[in-house]
Amino acid sequence: MASEVAAATGGELMGPDVRIDGASIDSRNIRPGQLFVPIVAERDGHDFIRSALDAGAPAYFTSRPEAIGGTAIRVADTALALADLGRAVRRRIPDRVVGVTGSVGKTSTKDLLAGVLQTTYRTAASEKSFNNELGLPLTLAGASDDVEAVVLEMGARGIGHIELLCSIASPTVGVITRVEGAHLELFGDIESVARAKGELVESLPADGIAVLNADHRYVAAMADRTSARVLRYGLSPDVDVYASDIVLDEELRASFRLHTPWGSTEVRLGARGEHQVPNALAAAAAGGGLGVSVEDIAAGMSRAELSGLRMELARSANGVVVLNDAYNANPTSMSAALRSLAALQAGRRVAVLGTMAELGDESAEQHLAIAQEAQALGIEVIAVDEPHYGDTARHLSGVDAAVAALADLAAGDAVLVKGSRVAALERVAQALLGRA
Repeated sequence: MASEVAAATGGELMGPDVRIDGASIDSRNIRPGQLFVPIVAERDGHDFIRSALDAGAPAYFTSRPEAIGGTAIRVADTALALADLGRAVRRRIPDRVVGVTGSVGKTSTKDLLAGVLQTTYRTAASEKSFNNELGLPLTLAGASDDVEAVVLEMGARGIGHIELLCSIASPTVGVITRVEGAHLELFGDIESVARAKGELVESLPADGIAVLNADHRYVAAMADRTSARVLRYGLSPDVDVYASDIVLDEELRASFRLHTPWGSTEVRLGARGEHQVPNALAAAAAGGGLGVSVEDIAAGMSRAELSGLRMELARSANGVVVLNDAYNANPTSMSAALRSLAALQAGRRVAVLGTMAELGDESAEQHLAIAQEAQALGIEVIAVDEPHYGDTARHLSGVDAAVAALADLAAGDAVLVKGSRVAALERVAQALLGRA
């Protein structure tokens, strides 16, 4: 009820006490029943309260002195009130709240883990990459009253960000995938990335579980930063959860033997790419630690659907294989995507690559290294608005030019489309597939 939201956020209820079901910060896609939270940023969300009410919002936060109709909850700061709402919802959720972070793979791991937990518990999970101080409390606010487990992706733009998210979510399980040189423009160095990501395991209670990637030294070292039980996963048999006998099928789906403290079983992933195996191991460790059987772990991961624009494989009308991994890019994920393209049975392999953003002083070096790796794998590179891929790439400006350059692809050829979010290169894949 709106009165309960007001009490949880220290707000003043103005208008009728109405029922609230979830929350949204976007008046364009608000669902009936959701609380509208107007965020003050480049644009002032207060200007869209009327639109939210017309779309079915029964109530809204406001930091302005007057209400404009309907039910308002007046607060000092709408973003802070949203965080307080998240904290209030968290207090009624059982202690199966998982935080997932890492430089690479956190969204896919979140998706795989949600699939695992859904086999056993009523589960809520972050949508897409809703992983900041707005997206995380929105996920909590949207959880059903009878939810039994929640999976929350946690991103960071600097030191202290994950600590803030943990103060809202109070996770009992923390999963850390990898620490890589992504976002160095924001962090400065990889040690700072590790420090920020490790805030997750530092927040865990003594009876919690830290799930750590033993194959990455910065992550493995975080065992010393937590009082929680530690579960290690990786590709070698000297850890708690590992995989053996990994095989890729013709559509890049991995099968392997899963080994855990709770038993072993065969797994066939629905997600594509061999690089998804460590993400699946992280999900298996967290799920097993929360009581999911190995059989249900395998079933959940086989059915799990990844968020959009991640290793989506389709064929064009003329038989060209299109691998759309355009959601984001950094050197690690770019390398993994190139290896996936190389693993496809294809006559000609082309990678349409956009910029890898936020690499700081290492940007030129990292882009050139990716171009060199592609050349070693026999992959042609079309670079879109990114000169640092160097002389071995074909350089073009704009999506239309990239699509035109692919006009001579034939049946049996394969193309990868990948870049950071700012490049929006999914438009190339959409054009190739006739979905523009």
